[in-house]
Amino acid sequence: MKNKFVILSGLLALSLFTGCGKEFLDRPPQDTLVDAIFFSTDDQLLAASAPLYSVVWKDYADKASWALGDLRGGTTFRAWGYRDDVLFNTTAVSSSNNEAYRAFYIVIGQANTLIQNINTYAGAGVSEAVKNHALAEARFMRATAYYYLVSNYGPVPIIENNIALLNDKDLTRNTVESVWEFITRDYLFAAANLPSKPVQPGRISKWSAEGMLARTYLTRAGVGSSGKTRNQEYLDKAKEYAQRVIESNVYALLPNYENLFRYPYDNNSESLFELQWVFTTDYGYANTMVSQLTFSNDIANGDGWGGDLGASWWMLSLYDGLIDKGNLSTEDDDGVRPGFTVDQRLKATYMLPGFQYPEISQTVRNDAGVESEQRLVFPAPGNDADQSFASIKKYVVGKAKDVGGQAIAQRYPNNTYMLRLSEMYLTYAEAALGNNASTNDAKALEYFNVVHMRAGLPEYEDALTWDVIFHERIKEFAMEGLAWYDLVRLHYYDPDKAYKIINEQDRGLFVIKPDRMPNPTGWTFTKTSWFEGRKANANSGNFLLPIPAAEASQAPNLRKEPVPYDFGG
Repeated sequence: MKNKFVILSGLLALSLFTGCGKEFLDRPPQDTLVDAIFFSTDDQLLAASAPLYSVVWKDYADKASWALGDLRGGTTFRAWGYRDDVLFNTTAVSSSNNEAYRAFYIVIGQANTLIQNINTYAGAGVSEAVKNHALAEARFMRATAYYYLVSNYGPVPIIENNIALLNDKDLTRNTVESVWEFITRDYLFAAANLPSKPVQPGRISKWSAEGMLARTYLTRAGVGSSGKTRNQEYLDKAKEYAQRVIESNVYALLPNYENLFRYPYDNNSESLFELQWVFTTDYGYANTMVSQLTFSNDIANGDGWGGDLGASWWMLSLYDGLIDKGNLSTEDDDGVRPGFTVDQRLKATYMLPGFQYPEISQTVRNDAGVESEQRLVFPAPGNDADQSFASIKKYVVGKAKDVGGQAIAQRYPNNTYMLRLSEMYLTYAEAALGNNASTNDAKALEYFNVVHMRAGLPEYEDALTWDVIFHERIKEFAMEGLAWYDLVRLHYYDPDKAYKIINEQDRGLFVIKPDRMPNPTGWTFTKTSWFEGRKANANSGNFLLPIPAAEASQAPNLRKEPVPYDFGG
């Protein structure tokens, strides 16, 4: 057993967390999860799958999701912490690496355990539909964990049977192609066995699985490609599944982008899959990521540790008009005069000096140090400051009073998005572009503009290119942990372009000065001259994450060449 270490700790771990507020998350103590009595009814079976929506994802959602998804992706930077992720020096002992790897195998282990227990213990009182529903949920979550594993680590072991693993002395990695095939099969099973509408708010549906199939096929189209050409069959499948989800009419975009992150937003019409968190004294079932992202305890509950976390220079440069360089145009140039953007996603994602958020309370102090409260106005740096941050807004919900008393330090109630409908519109556009340099495909332009114009932007009328779609995705999903995986998808078929994008991103410190306070009409951005380490150096040697050191040292077979997985014919 010793040589399985992290994998086994995930596969054999059962959550000890109990007690939650959202109805479908309620479940009995863990020692009944292998009791035949507990699998006697439909309700009991659904209760058994509920932890797959929350606690098993804890180690990923808390920090690793954004440390990998956004720091490595380049949308966001940290000036002092997580510099290994910011500058592509992630190592075998980096915290984000260890937390992510552990979490993914915990999800897989719990999913496998549930599948085994259902097949072993589900009694005659359990309907075939609910049995297949729970199996579909388990396979959906397992596929999602493997999606992240193969994207971050490349070849990884495929494990379906936790018990068999105990006696397997030759566990080794499976090929990237095998892992993607395994992911696809699990999602296909989920799509075939989940209902069109969730059986309870927050549960996944058939369209959640088809949405993940659209994402999967779009990425898979580049796996094993040569000559920068993607697999047309998989591009067509990505387009087909994305359109099916859009046209299902079960889900709909929220009219106002900002409302996607105004509490309470959980399980809204746009959400295809969320991690389900609740306010509880139980650490495992509450959203702790909020504590990591919030810029100050002045808007928090004894936490708020994201003071040096903010939008990167590269990220802000993507918002049309924001960094105004006058007649200058190179990436290395500062803004020379106040800029402004009409893109409404900026204020919903990052905070600039003077941005107002009436839904969040802020503690302020006068010159005598006397405290009072106001509605949040993001502060401006001092006149002589040469550094500041465009702090994180997404997922930041404020003090307990701002969420109906449902928050204390490291325990917040709001959910984490894993898949939103807007991704389907942009997936269709990218799949329609396919291997072409540009496209005027009418449906692709229509779908692109659904997302683009919701942000308050004018209709886009030119031909779509990969860069245009990529930048739209970045602005739509910044701080949702997706940017890195967009670059992974590109890397499969055009690694040089992926490296170029990353290595040209400015990931360094700067200062933001409003033209006036309050109610600024523009901001000037100036890079901090003394700050070093502005650029990453991504290459074939550091693009993927190394297997965590503890796992690699205890499982030497993971150093062997990967082998195809035996799907049993």
